[in-house]
Amino acid sequence: MSLRRHVAVTLLVLAALTTGSVNAAPAWNFTVTQTPDGSHVLGNPQAKVKLTEYVSYTCPHCAHFQAEADGSLHLSYVGSGNVSIEVKHMLRDPIDLAVALLTNCGPKEKFFGNHDVFMRRQQEWIQPLMTATEAQRTRWSTGDNITRLRAIASDFKLYAIMESRGYTRPALDHCLADKPQADRLAAQRKAALDFGVDSTPSFAIDGVLLAGTHDWETLEPQLKVRL
Repeated sequence: MSLRRHVAVTLLVLAALTTGSVNAAPAWNFTVTQTPDGSHVLGNPQAKVKLTEYVSYTCPHCAHFQAEADGSLHLSYVGSGNVSIEVKHMLRDPIDLAVALLTNCGPKEKFFGNHDVFMRRQQEWIQPLMTATEAQRTRWSTGDNITRLRAIASDFKLYAIMESRGYTRPALDHCLADKPQADRLAAQRKAALDFGVDSTPSFAIDGVLLAGTHDWETLEPQLKVRL
């Protein structure tokens, strides 16, 4: 969980304690559901406004949005139960696929923590993309899919990030070899393209794609007007 989101959630809990309504207030920032196509939704499943975010883990603008919007989005919108967030994957490259397979590893309740850590630490783990040797790049593009994905996870230190979140190496290798999950991620990408998504991050509200909306500054007013 990012520092901003941790602070946001802490403030929500303190507010509930102050009013004596801890038991009455659902913890929407910890409520995770999964859709039939495998994407994850954070917040009230019956929220008035349903926000969908299309992301790529190798997209710097996606990481910037996460850092910029995280606190406000969770405190003011998701925490209130008025807005839910669904994350859909828009894969761009094999590195993106490796990270997406790892963020989706394990029970659905772990997804948003996994998602957050890779977005928050993107500038750190993505460095090999700029500094890789020719031998490393060959490892990422040759051989069978599982061998390539494991090479990416090793060279980009993705294993270490997930191990810090309590995963074991065998569990991570199992997730990297999860072909049904890889197929679901590919299907999400195709559905996004068919829907008209052509860049990341992109957003939809209540099933309507938002034109020209790729950052918090342009997204937030569109959330406010619908509440």
